Amino acid sequence: MKEHRSGIWESSELYHDAVTEFEEAAALMQLDPNIATRLKVPKRALIVSVPIRLDDGTVKVFEGYRVQHNAVLGPGKGGIRFHQDVNLSEVTGLAMLMTFKCALAGLPLGGAKGGIRVNPSKLSSRELQALTRRYTTEIQMVIGPHMDVPAPDVGTDGRHMAWMMDTYSFERGHTVPSVVTGKPVEIGGSLGRAESTGRGVIYTVLHAAKYLREKKRVNIAMDKTTTVSVHGFGKVGGVAALEAHMLGARVIAVSDIAGGVMNKNGLDIPHLQEYFAKHHTLIGFLDSDPITNEEIFTIPVDVLIPAAIESVITIKNVHQVQAKIIAEGANGPLSSEAIKILEDKGVFLIPDVLCNAGGVVVSYFEWVQGLQNYFWTEAEVNKQLAEMMEKAFVRVVMIQEQYKCGMKTAALMAGIDRISKAMLLRGLFP
Repeated sequence: MKEHRSGIWESSELYHDAVTEFEEAAALMQLDPNIATRLKVPKRALIVSVPIRLDDGTVKVFEGYRVQHNAVLGPGKGGIRFHQDVNLSEVTGLAMLMTFKCALAGLPLGGAKGGIRVNPSKLSSRELQALTRRYTTEIQMVIGPHMDVPAPDVGTDGRHMAWMMDTYSFERGHTVPSVVTGKPVEIGGSLGRAESTGRGVIYTVLHAAKYLREKKRVNIAMDKTTTVSVHGFGKVGGVAALEAHMLGARVIAVSDIAGGVMNKNGLDIPHLQEYFAKHHTLIGFLDSDPITNEEIFTIPVDVLIPAAIESVITIKNVHQVQAKIIAEGANGPLSSEAIKILEDKGVFLIPDVLCNAGGVVVSYFEWVQGLQNYFWTEAEVNKQLAEMMEKAFVRVVMIQEQYKCGMKTAALMAGIDRISKAMLLRGLFP
């Protein structure tokens, strides 16, 4: 739906789905209606103009956003995405999901999200740095280690976080490492942060496979008998594919924005990553056949990991999906309608607020390390990540069994319950 300034929070499919799913969870758990009313809208939404001088000397103005959905449990936490389709509605929906994700994971953090409507591939490195620094300056009054802590998202990485930290620190007159997470290790980042989201996806897949075996529903062991496909070969999907490959599973298909490759006997993921790093495409990789992004969802596999962008499995293609487990590595890759259809068919869904929470969990670790100026080993980070992901998975499954609902609803209920209790204890000012 086309964005408009009137009722802008209602204009994207992602925000609509987030509110719809929230309302279903709230009704099932009989949430206090006053709490429900407050959680449907964000605490704060900021729109900023981001003018920069391009390399050719002209000035171009981009539109940026930062939305803070809820801060009852602690500072806001959420990524910054650079993408040509970013809008306020989408960012608001993502901020809402971050609120529930942080609460579900047991973190002392609230939900936030930000972004700039820009195609980063069209800008030079100098232009990207100027864009990031100007955006940071425009939102600096609403971010900070104890207010709102951004992180990388689609179209951003450690470089952008380094520029954000440096800009914010310059404004404050001293280094403030905990203003952002996802930074390079050399300037206060955490070991294991770059791999944390993809690694967390596989942790949840392992727990799901074990749970389904115990329930005698599906025999999936994440070994050579298990087939996996991954939509999106970036920061999340690339890591998830490698982790699955290292466990011994056969990753038979992967794709990125330009298309993908398939080998029914299993792709050599380490070599594929080297090829992708060199050629910036998956197409042409030896011992593989080309496939489209549409076809990757139709391949019969044990585990499907949509790890690119939102709304890739909808009512239009859901009936062609042939996976036994779907792990939402991306935010909102399945529409609400698609989730209901797949769960009715017996597909086990690991919802985004649980599945990709590894990133925010290790972002929390990085934030804590920065505040203390005491840094952990990667083994410590991974051990703590595995423990927190297991606790969250068990909690969601218990709620799902108690209420006989879908996993997405159960995950939201777990997060909402924690937030609701905190809001009721704190009360409403004035």
